[in-house]
Amino acid sequence: MRNLFIFSALILGRPLVSAQSTPAGKLETVAEFGKHQCIGLAVAQPTAASPARIFVTFPKNPDNYDYGLAEIRNGQRHPYPNAEWNQWDSLNPQNRFMNVQALFVDQTNALWVLDPSNPSGQKAIPTGIKLLKINLKTNQVEKIYRFEDLPRDRLGLNDVQIDTRRQKAYLSAPGRAAIVVLDLVSGKSRLVLESDKATKADPNFVLRIDDKEVRDKQGVPFSSNVNGIALTHDFKYLYFRPITQTKLFRITVDDLTNPNVSPADLSSRVETVGETGVSHGMIADKKGNVYLTDSPDKAIRYFTPDRQLKMLVQDNRLLWPDSFGIGADGYLYVTTAQIQRTKRYNDGQDKVDYPFRLFRVKLPN
Repeated sequence: MRNLFIFSALILGRPLVSAQSTPAGKLETVAEFGKHQCIGLAVAQPTAASPARIFVTFPKNPDNYDYGLAEIRNGQRHPYPNAEWNQWDSLNPQNRFMNVQALFVDQTNALWVLDPSNPSGQKAIPTGIKLLKINLKTNQVEKIYRFEDLPRDRLGLNDVQIDTRRQKAYLSAPGRAAIVVLDLVSGKSRLVLESDKATKADPNFVLRIDDKEVRDKQGVPFSSNVNGIALTHDFKYLYFRPITQTKLFRITVDDLTNPNVSPADLSSRVETVGETGVSHGMIADKKGNVYLTDSPDKAIRYFTPDRQLKMLVQDNRLLWPDSFGIGADGYLYVTTAQIQRTKRYNDGQDKVDYPFRLFRVKLPN
């Protein structure tokens, strides 16, 4: 029977979950945001001067938008690092948030903010594309990287991870089906694994949620090249994958950052970790577990260092679970973006289950 189960799961493109991975997690609501769609997430570690801090990004949508980055205090949103950065101004894209996407807190407890500058329904504003480093002690922007050495209008940057050991940033670039390696010292960047089989979406894969294909008004199915990425805490591996396919990949960071490795050789060093089903965001914890969101099954799974795929929690409220943050309190935090319920994928009808919510669930023992 087990062999039959594995065969059926592979045929259906479903992830393999072992019998001992019974969901034990309980989903808890942390904050509600009304009609403000939540996307990116980061949880800063506590210091002697301040408790744990939660940061959430909100995309620049035509409706229900006031600012792009907020700190969540007592369940309420507060523009961060200040109101000025959150004052949307297309005439000053270099110094305003245009469409904040991803967040990351590095091992020095600095907050990194990725702004792909691609407001909903509009082309990217090249001069607004930026990666910011914010000092959480002073709440001041310390550094801005602008990717001027890359074709900024066709990047479509999505996620970011920071390697404090090598002083590098790794970013997913769905627009180019590539990974960006940014040198934080020189500011120079390069594209790697561009249009690789591990970074490109499966053109024949159609995402289905609640027995409905996720397609726009023109019938075009939702599709995304390399999207979520996760850097292990020992800085050894970078995990990555497109959304619209079912495999998880990884590569050693030594290989990824070696400019002397040819594109073909680098591609050959990409490892297929296993079948994990559909996933959007991901994050690694200190134990080496890699957490994966799953919108079709409304779940969060995690891939262990010994290559077991386990279920952390499954809950009908996990409507397009998107981004993760890990707190020192032993909880995994997650935003729910409900992208499949927005007007774009429902013939102009708004089917979102308001309010948008931020959840948390206990990490596995």
